Amino acid sequence: MVAQLRAAGCVFAEEEAAELLAAATGPAHLASLVGRRVAGEPLELVLGWTAFCGLRIAVEPGVFVPRQRTALLVERAVALLRATSRTPLVVDLCCGSGAVGLAVATALGPVELHAADVDPVAVRCARRNLARVGGRVHRGDLYAALPAGLRGRVDLLAVNAPYVPSAAVALMPVEARDHEPRTALDGGPDGTVLQRRVAAQARSWLAPGGTLLVETSARQAPRTAVAVQAGGLRADVVRDEERDATVVLGTSPGRRVSRSSRSAMTHAVTNRDGSVTR
Repeated sequence: MVAQLRAAGCVFAEEEAAELLAAATGPAHLASLVGRRVAGEPLELVLGWTAFCGLRIAVEPGVFVPRQRTALLVERAVALLRATSRTPLVVDLCCGSGAVGLAVATALGPVELHAADVDPVAVRCARRNLARVGGRVHRGDLYAALPAGLRGRVDLLAVNAPYVPSAAVALMPVEARDHEPRTALDGGPDGTVLQRRVAAQARSWLAPGGTLLVETSARQAPRTAVAVQAGGLRADVVRDEERDATVVLGTSPGRRVSRSSRSAMTHAVTNRDGSVTR
């Protein structure tokens, strides 16, 4: 089995073989799992789960598989909300499997958690994952999916909208390109179409002092920050080089960001030509 996996290009063939063995219910099932993996299906989809922020996240064919870089977004969310004395209201928008919402809720304890996605497969998967923390999952296009009663009350709005430029989707690893829905990858011509739509309405959904967190790329962060600022929020950029992870924070008026919360941030400043320096 290890030889089969290695021949198919699996770099960590021994580790994958062990996980497939553990997941199999018998020889026939094992042969089926190995066959799917050798054919190029992502290991996470073959197993039906992936590890993220110390949790086992259920995934299934047709859903976006959480990336490890997204842990930066979770860490910033937890740091921002940990000092909150009341139960925070958290929204995981473009939630996919619900991994971000689940990780934040697990780290913080009781939260009022809502998640939303336009894709029915993602919604089904997120409901499986978020049931363990009492999260509610809604189907629809961005804010249209959310209950109207959340408007103006959201303490933290976490967003991992697709941000790969359309022309770059074809250059992605085959496991993502061929096995994840294009709607979960394609961010439009410059990768920020969904981000701009999110940022334009975020302030009306956030509570005073609430925060929008948007995962993006280092290259696109200036555009993301401009969109966040255009939506009436103060934009800060957080970058983790080791994980190649970038998050733009948009803070709604009403609360000063503490020095500890700003320790990993660099403030984004819009220049006259529309560029952003940090």
